[in-house]
Amino acid sequence: MKITTSFPLRRSLPLLACTALGTVLLGGAGVTQAAEKTECIAPAKPGGGYDLTCRLAANGLLDAKLIDAPMLVTYMPGGIGAVAYNHVNGVRKDDGNMIVAASTGAAVNLALGKFGQYDASEVRWLGALGVDYGAIVVKADAPWQNLEELMTALKENPSQVAFGAGGSIGSQDWMKAALTAQAADIDPKRLRYVAFEGGGEALAALLGNHIQVFTGDLSELKSQLESGDIRVLAALSEERMDGPYADIPTAAEQGYDVKWPIWRGYYTGPEVSDEDYQAWVDRIQKLAEDPDFAKLREARGLFPMDIVGDEFDAYVKQQVADFKELAQQVGLTQ
Repeated sequence: MKITTSFPLRRSLPLLACTALGTVLLGGAGVTQAAEKTECIAPAKPGGGYDLTCRLAANGLLDAKLIDAPMLVTYMPGGIGAVAYNHVNGVRKDDGNMIVAASTGAAVNLALGKFGQYDASEVRWLGALGVDYGAIVVKADAPWQNLEELMTALKENPSQVAFGAGGSIGSQDWMKAALTAQAADIDPKRLRYVAFEGGGEALAALLGNHIQVFTGDLSELKSQLESGDIRVLAALSEERMDGPYADIPTAAEQGYDVKWPIWRGYYTGPEVSDEDYQAWVDRIQKLAEDPDFAKLREARGLFPMDIVGDEFDAYVKQQVADFKELAQQVGLTQ
């Protein structure tokens, strides 16, 4: 069975991100003054993809001198992005100094109506600074050496293997598991799935033997790959990635044509002025073109993507429409 969730990505560069559980200032050594109210909300607990997105923006913007002082990074977990989305729309509609980390997962949740009364048109989408790819991950001592062996075990008894990731049923991380299972003619609704409040929490559960399979993102795995604690059975990318990921086979080359690109980008409030909106778009674009930022992005395990402003706004809205159709295919909606 051929199942593809591949979206047009223009390869180039960048990233950004922001308010309740934790707060930190990110920037270069020796800088102590507060950032001029620039803030990135990470809609999850520390660790995982949203944290990475905010930190990359904060460090990148300061290093490139696109902001004058460290950016405030705050954590607002809840509903895999829903709490932050509702906070921006209900409390900080016109805050021109704030950006919020977002990803393909936000588009999935918007498609499923998980952000309550708000849809994709309720915020101003700024741009994406990088792309990541989904991955099927097990512990290094797991009994499965490749994706085929895992799928064989699932066919024998889908409920014997516990999947887990940063999101509930219907989230993008669940979608990765569901589409891979569906490609092996396994009913996704028979999967045993455990939801966590972010990728960092789910990865810890994998390493603690609370789940057997983690459907995360390649960028979350760089340090664990170096430690030898995990085995990545498949990357959900169009082709093998370079560097530390070069030995990881794609799902497609193992006979399961599933692709899941994950953009990392930002949005801001619906009533932010055109002037402030354009200022953020310009910062993101300049950062994307900075060769030093390319090194920073690569060090975080991300890959080039450069879509900003109106083009990014249209891209996200189209992706949400595509995900609505995909949700019907996997039985999430009627």
